[in-house]
Amino acid sequence: MQAKYISYQQTHSFSSVVLDYIDEKDNLESFYKYSPSIQGFEKAVKERKFSGDRKLLVTTLQRQYAQLNPSALTAENINLLADDRTFTITTGHQLNIFTGPLYFIYKIVTAIKLAADLKQQFPDYNFVPVYWMATEDHDFEEINHVKVEDKMLTWKTNAAGATGRLNPSDITEALVGYKGYLGISENGAAFSALVEKAYTNHDTLADATRELVDALFGKKGLVCVDADDAALKAQFAPIIYRDIVERHSFEQITKSSALLEEHGYKPQVNPREINFFYMTDRLRERIVKENDEYKVLNTAISFSQEALQEEITTHPERFSPNVVMRPVYQEVILPNLAYIGGGAEVTYWLQLKANFDFYGVPFPVLLLRNSALVIDDRSARKMQILDISPISLFHTNEQLKNDWIKAHVGDSLCLDDEQRAIRAVFDQIKLNSYKIDKTLSLSAEAAKTKALKLVTSLEKKLLRAEKRKHTTSLQQIDNLKNKLFPSGVLQERVLNIAPMYVLYGDDFIESLFTAFKPLDYKFTVLYA
Repeated sequence: MQAKYISYQQTHSFSSVVLDYIDEKDNLESFYKYSPSIQGFEKAVKERKFSGDRKLLVTTLQRQYAQLNPSALTAENINLLADDRTFTITTGHQLNIFTGPLYFIYKIVTAIKLAADLKQQFPDYNFVPVYWMATEDHDFEEINHVKVEDKMLTWKTNAAGATGRLNPSDITEALVGYKGYLGISENGAAFSALVEKAYTNHDTLADATRELVDALFGKKGLVCVDADDAALKAQFAPIIYRDIVERHSFEQITKSSALLEEHGYKPQVNPREINFFYMTDRLRERIVKENDEYKVLNTAISFSQEALQEEITTHPERFSPNVVMRPVYQEVILPNLAYIGGGAEVTYWLQLKANFDFYGVPFPVLLLRNSALVIDDRSARKMQILDISPISLFHTNEQLKNDWIKAHVGDSLCLDDEQRAIRAVFDQIKLNSYKIDKTLSLSAEAAKTKALKLVTSLEKKLLRAEKRKHTTSLQQIDNLKNKLFPSGVLQERVLNIAPMYVLYGDDFIESLFTAFKPLDYKFTVLYA
C-alpha cells in the first residue's frame, strides 16, 4: 500500500483542543506534563519513577496468559516488565466483538510502532506495547455489534455487569453471520478460524478478546492487560478509599474543566462526586452517599464509612473506577510512559492532570493515535477520473460537488468580477449621493446590497443548471464519498477490519506498521 499524508486540520474531523494540543499551543501547557514529542519522551524517560509492584504485575500477566501460547516476543516483554529500565506504551479500548471499528486496530498499531521507535531512540531502555482491556466497562450496547458492509451483526444476550466477565457462549448467531461475510477465500478462512477459536474456547469475553488480539498482534510483542484483578486493585485501594470519602477527583477535575472552558474548549467528561462503581458478577452500579451511608444504586447494599474501608481493604476488586479514575488506576499499576488515545480521550485526559498531581501519580506523555483512510483500487480510479484529491475528499458532499463543477466548467459560473464591478459602481453612486444629500447614501448602500443578492442568486441558479448537465459525474462523487465515508463520518469509526483482511490478509496490518508515524501527527491516506 502507498501512503500519503495530510494535516489533521485539513480533515475537518478533529476538535480545536486536539489540534491545539498536537501543535503544542501555549494555553494548554498547564493541562499536561510532557510535550507529545521526542523531546517530551526524553524528559519523561529520565523522570518517570514507578513505585508499583513489578513482580506482581509480571506474575499476574503470566497467569492471565496461561491459557494461551503467547509468542516468544510477548513472553519476553512480560518478563521485561520486572526490569526497572522497562516502560509500557499503553492504549485502551472496550471489548468490541470481532475488534469493532477499525480505529481499535489503529490504536494498537500506533502503540506497537511507537514502542519500536522509542527503542531505537533510547536503546538502553525497554518499551512494551500494552492493550489495556476495558473489561470492567458495563456499556454492553456499545460493544455488542459490528457493521460489515451494510449489515449490522449483533450479539443478543441478557447482559449485566462488567462486559469482561460475560460468557460469549451465546454469541453464535453473530459469529455465524461474521464468518459468512468472511467467506471461503484464503484470507477470509484464515481470519474466520482465528475468530471462531477465540469466541468458542473461553468462558469470558475478556479471555476471548485477549486470544483474538494476541492472534493479530502477539508476534509484535503486544501485551494485553486485564486490570479486573484483586491483587492489582489492592495497590489502588488507598486511593479508592480516599477518593470515595473525600471526593478529591470531583474537586480537581471540576476546576480543570472550568479552566479548559475559559480557554474556549469544551470538556469531554464530567466527574461525579463519587467516581466508583460497586462490582460483582452481573452487577456494576454507582456508589452514592446518602446521609452517612454509602449506598450502591439499585441494590440493598450499603456501607458505613468504617464498613466501606473494610470492604475496600478485603475486596478491592469490587470497586471499579469510572472513566475519570480508570486512568489513575492504570498509571498506579503500570510503569507507563505514554497513553495513546483518540480525540475524545486526549480531551478528557487533559482534564485529569490536576487529579494526578493531587494523588502524586505520574502523568504520562499523552499521544493522539494514528488515523487513516484506506482507498481501494476502484475508488482510487474514480478519484483519478474525476480529478479529486485526497484533501478535497474531506469536504462535504455539497462543497465537493460545487468545487468540481466550478473547476470543470470554467469561469462562467463565477461572478466575482461582476460583483466587484457592481460594488465599484454603487460605491461611486454612494459617494455622489452623499455630496448631494447625506441621507441618500443609505439608499445607495441598500441598492448595492440588493443588487449583490440578485447576482449571488443568479450564480446559484447557474450552478444548479450546470449540475443538471453533469448528473452522472455528481452521482459518482456521491457514491465515492458514501463508500469512503460511511454514514458521513470517518471510515475508521464505522468499518470493521473484516473487508480489509479478506482483501489483503496480514499485509493490511503490516502496511499500517510501515505507514504510521506516531510522532509526525499527520492523517494517513492509504492507497491499496
